[in-house]
Amino acid sequence: MKLAPRGWLLAIAALSIAAVLAALFTQYQLDMQPCPWCILQRVQFVLIAILALAAAFLPGRVLFAGLGALTAASGIAAALHQHFVAAKSTSCNLTLADKIVSGIGLDRALPAVFEVRASCADAAANLAGVPYEFWSLALFAAVIVMTLLALRGRKA
Repeated sequence: MKLAPRGWLLAIAALSIAAVLAALFTQYQLDMQPCPWCILQRVQFVLIAILALAAAFLPGRVLFAGLGALTAASGIAAALHQHFVAAKSTSCNLTLADKIVSGIGLDRALPAVFEVRASCADAAANLAGVPYEFWSLALFAAVIVMTLLALRGRKA
């Protein structure tokens, strides 16, 4: 698909917001309650959307887009950790994700979106036969590819 850099960046922002909206839909309509690692990934998607919008409209496109790609890479790491480590643990208390989520205070400011409501083991779920965190991982990977496409035709 041929898009201008700004188009790719706006698509990244839209995809990231859609990921958070999908998580909220599955939480409130399908009763898939989030663990700290789930919430951390929501925060990462929100940060990616903000960085993509900054890259689209402010000077410093490469910096903002690069930070968004790094955030997406950290999202991939979070999804992998959630699947291979956290989902096998009965408690997520005091994990890195729990410390970050509670440390930034979004869980208190916007509990409907960012409040942890399940343990890691309880939150382990499949959506259409695929572990939920792998859907997140795929979206983070898509963000990285889209960022590369946005920067390929860049004008700083």
